[in-house]
Amino acid sequence: MNTQDTGTLPRKALLGSGALRAFIGGRWVIAFLLLETAYFCFRTEGFANLNSAQILLFYGVQVFLLAVAELFVIVTGGIDLSVGYVLGFASIVSIKLIVFLGNAGLPAPLALLLGGAITLVIGLVPGLINGWLVAYLGVPPFIATFSMLGVCHGVSELLINGIYAMGLPQLAADIGNGHFFYLAPGGIVSFFTRPEVERGVQVLEVIPIIVVVTAIVVGVFAFVLRRSRFGRHIYAIGGNSDAAVRAGIPVKRRLLGVYALSSFLASLAGVVYAFMYVSGKADAGASILLDAIAAVMIGGASMFGGTGTVGRTMVGALIIAVLELGLRMSGTPTFNKYILVGAILIFAVVMERYMPESRK
Repeated sequence: MNTQDTGTLPRKALLGSGALRAFIGGRWVIAFLLLETAYFCFRTEGFANLNSAQILLFYGVQVFLLAVAELFVIVTGGIDLSVGYVLGFASIVSIKLIVFLGNAGLPAPLALLLGGAITLVIGLVPGLINGWLVAYLGVPPFIATFSMLGVCHGVSELLINGIYAMGLPQLAADIGNGHFFYLAPGGIVSFFTRPEVERGVQVLEVIPIIVVVTAIVVGVFAFVLRRSRFGRHIYAIGGNSDAAVRAGIPVKRRLLGVYALSSFLASLAGVVYAFMYVSGKADAGASILLDAIAAVMIGGASMFGGTGTVGRTMVGALIIAVLELGLRMSGTPTFNKYILVGAILIFAVVMERYMPESRK
């Protein structure tokens, strides 16, 4: 072999030593997030403050939840295209149920709790159907979940007949847009309730309730994926489903559970959406689906299955959230986000192809 001809050099020789490849491959996503954040901090006025950080996290909660939902499915080697419209379906169903229960005489707290819980149970149905089609009937995940996307969209439109679902009690907005504590001039601290102050007096709002709830949910499912027997089985199925069957793993049941879990998280995102915006609509999560899948891929998961972590997926989701907020605050048209996310995604795929360490 002619070592002077770089076209014939082994890939490892072109990309450097194994240690260097591991160092770069395992850290480029975090480095990219830090550089991106630093860029907007220096170039965009008001980006580097507590309020911007809270806005970024607040408006990113749906992406975080759907990204975790997609991660579980993608780790098995599948994909769930229905989660965006399951989100919209759940936002409508939750409002309809809560309004019905309120009109039936239930106090607002109980109506919110019961309506939300029933919605989460109903939200399992699309996932169970997806899982049954994929695991037991052998329908390709793309076809099964794309079909469910249409079903959820159609049912949602029938429920609202072209009009946004509305009518939630004020308590829903207080929870969806509330903060854990408020700081007012004079050392006044109020937990969960905004203090009464004179008009024009600024109150510092700290830690949105919805963000903390989302963080807890993400943490729980990170533990499930990495530490539980269920999570280990998912990685095994994504790595080699035939070997998983021979190892005694109940592959069909696990796939059914994965798609049900994906639908559950999408339904939770729908309930959160309803509380945040005090309304529900069929296409509430349509655009979020693309961001969620991109977050998983940027985070290093492979579409062939077997790899991916919640932590790195959250970094991928933050890259998209920082990009969108930075573009908005700088006055740049937000459709540029799709171009930039596409470019980042291509770069992530290249890193996965040539630096497998980026998936670890």
